[in-house]
Amino acid sequence: MKIQRHGAVLGLVAASALLLSACGSDNNAPAGGTNTSSNAASVPVECGGKTKLNAEGSSAQKNAVDAFVQAYQAACPGVDLAYNPSGSGAGVKNFNAGQVDFGGSDSALKEGAETEAAAKRCQSNPAWNLPLVFGPVAVGYKVSGVDSLVLDAKTTAAIFSGAVKKWNDPAIKALNGSATLPDKDIAVIYRSDESGTTDNFQKYLKVAGGWTKGDGKQFKGGVGEGKEKSAGVAQAVGSIDGAITYVEWSFAQDNKLSIAKIDSGAGAVELTAESAGKAIDGAKIKGEGNNLVLDLDSIYGSKAAGAYPLLLATYEIVCSKGYDADTAKAVKAFLTVAATTGQAQLADAGYVPLPKAFQEKLLTAVKAIA
Repeated sequence: MKIQRHGAVLGLVAASALLLSACGSDNNAPAGGTNTSSNAASVPVECGGKTKLNAEGSSAQKNAVDAFVQAYQAACPGVDLAYNPSGSGAGVKNFNAGQVDFGGSDSALKEGAETEAAAKRCQSNPAWNLPLVFGPVAVGYKVSGVDSLVLDAKTTAAIFSGAVKKWNDPAIKALNGSATLPDKDIAVIYRSDESGTTDNFQKYLKVAGGWTKGDGKQFKGGVGEGKEKSAGVAQAVGSIDGAITYVEWSFAQDNKLSIAKIDSGAGAVELTAESAGKAIDGAKIKGEGNNLVLDLDSIYGSKAAGAYPLLLATYEIVCSKGYDADTAKAVKAFLTVAATTGQAQLADAGYVPLPKAFQEKLLTAVKAIA
């Protein structure tokens, strides 16, 4: 979920302040006052416990975790965390199996089997979903002669389900005015591994575009060619004229993919830091207590002018209770650093720092881990 940095990132940080009211805090920071570095030094970090933590999951958050590890080692000399960016599905499975100390995922644990397995792993205690990073997903494509493309959710859903097969299909032409679109087959590229990016993309299509194929970490469109991880799908599209995929913004940029604008009913919106920031204005927390699960349906279905609605959040999945004492202490220390001084490095790594009041809510949950 790494976001390429440029001057506009400040707009997303400022806009993110509007998320705070949805988090249930009365201590709302004003726009532009969301930098976490100003209060990071006031948060004590209780180092100690297990000296080497293990975590696994979302490849989208790998660069952010690298920044967190550097800050953790600076705060607590002699410690380390090994993170395997194996994908959200593997992160959840191996957390639930007790193979890692926490899991990284681009979507929260599903109610039912996943949540029950996590509780079992946590010694009959609930697992918590703690979001650390927000970021947009690009609809990246490569079509010779087509440098600008507008899609809406309905047409995107039709493309990724195979109902729209050609780039000059009337549904695409209707959204792109006088643009010249080739009589070329559309090559859909999707994530073959389990992925929270896939889950978020399909949920967006379901809410905004009438997608009937279902959601979840496995792509269910029934069309196209699968590639592993974010880098795999982006590289594949970059090598195929006529290809399209869904991928974190930075991977689309790194592979020089064109990025479709999204029209949610109020005009075409380019993916920028500001437009992504506008889309999180209505974000809400639907989890209870310290389980900070975001309700993204209102974002996906937003028709607000200038808002880019296709977003995801990266969670760290942890035990509320059930760790041994050494592991609990180390997990709490790492997450405390990640939510404070570690956030100060995220802009340089291409991510969006947490708003201050949301940071405080996250720290409350981290402190409650036992």
